[in-house]
Amino acid sequence: TSWAGNYQDYLVRKAAALEDEANQNAEFDKKLAKEEVWIRQGIKARRTRNEGRVRALKKLRSERAERRNTQGTTKLSLNKGETSGKKVVEAVDVTFKYGDKTIIRDFSIRIERGDKIGLLGNNGAGKSTLLKLLLGQLQPTGGSIELGTNLQIAYFDQLREQLDPELSVADSVLDGGEFIDLPDGKRHVMSYLADFLFAPARARSPVRSLSGGEKNRLLLARLFTKPANLIVMDEPTNDLDLETLEILEEKLVEYQGTLLLVSHDREFLDNVVTSVLVFEGEGRVGEYIGGYADWFALSERNKKSEAEAVKAAEQAVKKDKPKTAASKKLSFKDQRELEQLPERIEQLENLQAELTAKIGGGEFYKQSPDAVSATLEQLKTAEAELALAYARWDELDALQG
Repeated sequence: TSWAGNYQDYLVRKAAALEDEANQNAEFDKKLAKEEVWIRQGIKARRTRNEGRVRALKKLRSERAERRNTQGTTKLSLNKGETSGKKVVEAVDVTFKYGDKTIIRDFSIRIERGDKIGLLGNNGAGKSTLLKLLLGQLQPTGGSIELGTNLQIAYFDQLREQLDPELSVADSVLDGGEFIDLPDGKRHVMSYLADFLFAPARARSPVRSLSGGEKNRLLLARLFTKPANLIVMDEPTNDLDLETLEILEEKLVEYQGTLLLVSHDREFLDNVVTSVLVFEGEGRVGEYIGGYADWFALSERNKKSEAEAVKAAEQAVKKDKPKTAASKKLSFKDQRELEQLPERIEQLENLQAELTAKIGGGEFYKQSPDAVSATLEQLKTAEAELALAYARWDELDALQG
């Protein structure tokens, strides 16, 4: 589209056209949302669905996708900044305490340029504290932390402390004027914010009027204007729409700098990070190569190996026991217990598998700390009861001969 007049006239008219398009899109989205609710109705509705309406919805979705491709797709481009030194951060025997409580205990790591590290742990475990220690924002109680040279740090903060609620969305990404300096040149703020799905009218709105997802998109818009060779993200995926999440993931994979990432989104971590730091309790933090899935698989293998070692030890003890001349007849109570144990063991194994799958799910650590602790304790109890049940079964079986 072209307009007569000077550049300022062009910007005004273009902004008005974008606003008009945004209003039309809002009406379109209302209709699409109504049809999406209909398509998600239950099994009975699916059997009697109006095929013409289904085809119409497919067309609406296609139009929506095409509209995003031409106007509203989130475009994220990371400004890598200057290259940092090879060593980014080195921590040696770091301990950190709040009063008498040890949050981090004897933690050591060397983070090098290009590392992408995820932090895993329950709410309140100390992930944000560890980030602040590694960034030099907190001083350790013991040990040392040394930052590398030429670091340009961009910090995506979960608490949104960087956003002034009274500023407009546009003013929140500007340092004066109407244009933003980006790696590929200057861009007008309205054009830049359109890449983050902010229509001109929304870009002029105060930050306090934004939804949680919009605030996260605004934080990303601010983050990507800054040259950085170390990006720190504390829960960036909260409230992000799927499209923005997928593009953020893609850009972080392409990013050539160093990344420290806290997220409860397990799939996001698996696709982005090269190693994970896992809070294992009592202030201990372990480092593992790969993402969440790699750590979880290793953890399960370790548990299985420990269980097999215990069982082998029990078998060895039983073999060393002198055999009695004749098998001992079980009491009625013991005989009944022996008959019931297989069913009890099966119940405990099923419970263990169910809890393990639940803990491995992407939503698990989004619960309250009390709910997370209760489930972890339930799994611990089930595993202990299962071990006792196995031991009792072996004991009664040996007595029976």
